Amino acid sequence: MYLHLGQEVVVRHSDIIGVFDMDNTTISPHTREYLRRAEIDGRVTYVSMELPKSFTVCAPKGRGQTDTVYISQIAPSTLRKRAKRI
Repeated sequence: MYLHLGQEVVVRHSDIIGVFDMDNTTISPHTREYLRRAEIDGRVTYVSMELPKSFTVCAPKGRGQTDTVYISQIAPSTLRKRAKRI
């Protein structure tokens, strides 16, 4: 099954580690450092250039790849509802 993150971006449901709210989680310096490091390492994909509301961390299982961060304009509550329909 797949989860639509916005625009033309979909990810495998089994690859999702977590969906996080940008406003609540970026208060922590640890989260800001994680996102900064992911950006430097080229592991961030911007789903849209609109105001970001969430980020989703995915790690393909068994494929030898590192995690990828998808920054989306869709609220985490909306993504949760979409995931429940799967």
